[in-house]
Amino acid sequence: FVQVTKKGLTTIDVAKKISEVAGYKLSAIGYSGMKDKNGECTQWFSFPFSNDVGRILNSIDSSNLRIVTSHRNKSKLKIGSHKRNDFDITIRNCVGNRDSFENRLKATQKHGVPNYFGMQRFGHKFQNITAVYDLMATEIETKLSSNKKERRKISKIERGILISSARAYLFNQVLSSRLQLKNWSNYLSGDVLNLNGTESYFVLGQNDREELVQKRIDTFDIHISGPLAGLVGSKDKYVTRSKAADIEVRSFQNHETLFKGLNKLKVTASRRPLRFKPENLQWFWKDEGTLNISFSLRKGCYATSFL
Repeated sequence: FVQVTKKGLTTIDVAKKISEVAGYKLSAIGYSGMKDKNGECTQWFSFPFSNDVGRILNSIDSSNLRIVTSHRNKSKLKIGSHKRNDFDITIRNCVGNRDSFENRLKATQKHGVPNYFGMQRFGHKFQNITAVYDLMATEIETKLSSNKKERRKISKIERGILISSARAYLFNQVLSSRLQLKNWSNYLSGDVLNLNGTESYFVLGQNDREELVQKRIDTFDIHISGPLAGLVGSKDKYVTRSKAADIEVRSFQNHETLFKGLNKLKVTASRRPLRFKPENLQWFWKDEGTLNISFSLRKGCYATSFL
């Protein structure tokens, strides 16, 4: 495991460099998530151990890629294996009085933040969404037709990114619908709920009282969840029903090609909380127009959405 601080490089750029220097395939290089290219970011990578590790580490170090620390580990670092991301962000050229900014910051502590996938998920000028339509058209048509169409070959990583972009886009539409209806943090009949800080989901039983559930939502013990579209298995217990399902169905109907495409590609459906709460939130003013904010977010939450 090697922890690096990088700037001007994407996570994939760093993984490729480690792959080239260490002499392993890119698929052998591990990391737990994508980090911003332009910010100064510190994150962990992994690569198979060899007796040549000293030379590899020395070769990785450069002007825009600095090694912080390293140690041996028994297994490869996997996507999503981290618990949280820590941020320290300076906002410059702030316009307006300090109270306006600070009241909004306090509001996020009290009410949470809509858990939108950040715009970077969709690529420059939404190019990922355009590309995923092409991917679906070629893959689905090729499977249904005896004529094998020529299509641009893409890597498993790129294919995964495109499919994730489509699911993220549909999730954002459902979240926007619930924001417009002002029930993104209010329990609706048929909602699937998420236990805070976990991957655990559940639905209400017949004897559960909705007012008690709402109290747990208000204290951030649990969250309402939204759909990551795909095939729903016959044994899947965590499927929205009633009023909550109606909102999701209407949102998907507006983007039917994406929704049906994910099903035909046999992507498995899952869930995601509709909100998050920044942890360890602190701020101070460096000067009249410069605000510094530091906070932690659980994995999968976007600092850009918070900002």
